[in-house]
Amino acid sequence: MPPHLPLRDPAFVQNPYPTLERLREETPMFHDAALNKTVVLRYDDISGMLRDKRFGRTLTHLYSRDELGWPPPDPAQAQFDAFNGNHMLDSEGEKHTRLRSLVGKAFTPRRVETLQPRIEAMLEGRLHALGHRFDLVADYAEPLPVTVIAELLGVPEAERANLRPWSAAIVKLYEPNYTAAQQAEAERAVQDFSALIRRLADERRAVPRDDLITALVQVEEAGERLSLSELTDTCILLLNAGHEASVNGLSAGVLALLRQPEHWEALVQAAQQDDSLNIFRTAIEELLRYDTPLPMFERYALEDLDWKGVPLKVGDKVALLYASGNRDSRRFDTPDTLRLARDPNPHLTFGLGRHYCIGAPLARLELALSLRALVRHVPGLRLAEPDALPEYEGGFVIRGLKRLKVRV
Repeated sequence: MPPHLPLRDPAFVQNPYPTLERLREETPMFHDAALNKTVVLRYDDISGMLRDKRFGRTLTHLYSRDELGWPPPDPAQAQFDAFNGNHMLDSEGEKHTRLRSLVGKAFTPRRVETLQPRIEAMLEGRLHALGHRFDLVADYAEPLPVTVIAELLGVPEAERANLRPWSAAIVKLYEPNYTAAQQAEAERAVQDFSALIRRLADERRAVPRDDLITALVQVEEAGERLSLSELTDTCILLLNAGHEASVNGLSAGVLALLRQPEHWEALVQAAQQDDSLNIFRTAIEELLRYDTPLPMFERYALEDLDWKGVPLKVGDKVALLYASGNRDSRRFDTPDTLRLARDPNPHLTFGLGRHYCIGAPLARLELALSLRALVRHVPGLRLAEPDALPEYEGGFVIRGLKRLKVRV
């Protein structure tokens, strides 16, 4: 029977690692007919393709849809496709270079670091509102990233309630086999989110503030500026990408720690002896490697090529299994063992090369601060249902826990 990635199988989504290990050893690259993609499982192949300019996030900067033999765009997701084609993540060539440079001048590490006191205050308030039993996903992990991105962008508090539902609706279209109802919901979310950002951008042109939307409105390099559509779609991307990585990364990380409580206790002891954030920054890197929150990304072959004996044609899709590469014993010692002090830790979670995640500094800061605050505030944290299997939202491309019931 030909190899296959069972992306819709709840058992695989719940624990993909045994299947990924078997496939990684037996068939490290294979064509999955059901997915119509070449699946790539080993670290060196994934990292190599991410750095290789013969692979890209899109093809339309080089070829027309007719040349590629693609069907016409689906009018039912015109808004989503326009958004996807207009931000840096799915751009290539000169457009990508221009967008990344302009956004990078506004979304700086310095701007991110200035958020630390505000993040710490938000975490403190959230923790004091928790009871003796709570859902770590809904009550702790989910609220922070939305609030942080909203504050970073400058979205007024009265406008924030829809941000999480909009993000959740949009990212559904990155999963295979989405439904017509999910497609329609994503279309509405892009349209409504875009309308909000456009209005805020107009307001910031008239009355600038110290926020990212103002910085994106004002940023200029060599006479180049962001168009209104580029600015809007960049803001949507920052919310979607930053939110999913932070929520899923923290939830999965805490689950791993509480399933192996000796690691949780080690962090409790470390926090009592050392007030710095460094221990938690290192621990977060390992947790992101150990259970990857965004397990799979795709690339197109931009030309006909041969990759280690595997022929690929222009337009062929490769599915890069970050979750598999992060557990590859060829790159990591004892990869299935959680080692919070692992160093170096060159995991793939934020990507590599020209599409390396521009929001990685913010995600790392949020995650380290969130974990430290949790360890300090509730050192006796335990799983409320230790024998229950974890429940996931249903997708693998963006793999997140539905809930994580814990107790103090």
